[in-house]
Amino acid sequence: MTGYEKAASCPVCEAPVLAGDIYCEACGHPMGAPTCASCGAAAVDAEGYCERCGLRQPTGRDHAETVLDNGAAAVTDRGLRRSRNEDAMALLASGDTIVAVVCDGVGSSPRADEASAVAVETAAAALAGGASQQEAFDLAGRAVAKLATSVYDAPACTYVAAVVEPDRITLGWAGDTRAYSLPDGGLLTEDDAIETGEITAWLGADAEGVTLHVRTFTPHAPGLLLVCSDGLWRYLDGYAFPSAGTPLEMAREMLRHALDSGGQDNVTIALIPLGEARE
Repeated sequence: MTGYEKAASCPVCEAPVLAGDIYCEACGHPMGAPTCASCGAAAVDAEGYCERCGLRQPTGRDHAETVLDNGAAAVTDRGLRRSRNEDAMALLASGDTIVAVVCDGVGSSPRADEASAVAVETAAAALAGGASQQEAFDLAGRAVAKLATSVYDAPACTYVAAVVEPDRITLGWAGDTRAYSLPDGGLLTEDDAIETGEITAWLGADAEGVTLHVRTFTPHAPGLLLVCSDGLWRYLDGYAFPSAGTPLEMAREMLRHALDSGGQDNVTIALIPLGEARE
């Protein structure tokens, strides 16, 4: 065939293709599709799945860090065993108020990364704008529910949000994302989960009767508020929290601990200075 040279085969059906072909003539697969991070096939569809091995492709969320002017910092990481990061985080300042939101995509649900991302974005914006914890939670819940296309396609995520003001902290949560006080390591939230570990509350179109837990308190000593996903807290038994360094350095040290301990899940860590530590 004049003007063309034979160029291997279609990555999906393996039919012969020619250099310059836009589609495979046998199965119609677009020849310019992105390459799969797992098997190397140029067969990634519009939804981000490899048509050869089925892996959903990693995104730019594999590792991200955020630092605010007052030193508050957040880190999220894919971990060592997951193909993509289904955690999401937001850390922002609104005047002298710091807002942190961490959501963990429910692994058994489809497109869990989309659920956590939209929940974090929606709730953080609402809280920074002065909404109550309940109002922000309701808005995030509706945003996640809208992602569903059927009862079999209902993305879901857990939820924890912290609003840190100079004289008080308000926490809101559903699921098993957590908040701790440092340096003592006191747990400030309670998991919505049964003894075997399955969660009993989440955001999503299939969530029924979920109640937001809300706790408001005043910190009585300088320290840090830790907000994190289970990718960190599952490795905290017997762990000595960092006692020195900036919040970002401490968050990175906690991340290294989670990875060194196995990195079985996505890891998200937010650290917010409290009391004199804010100044």
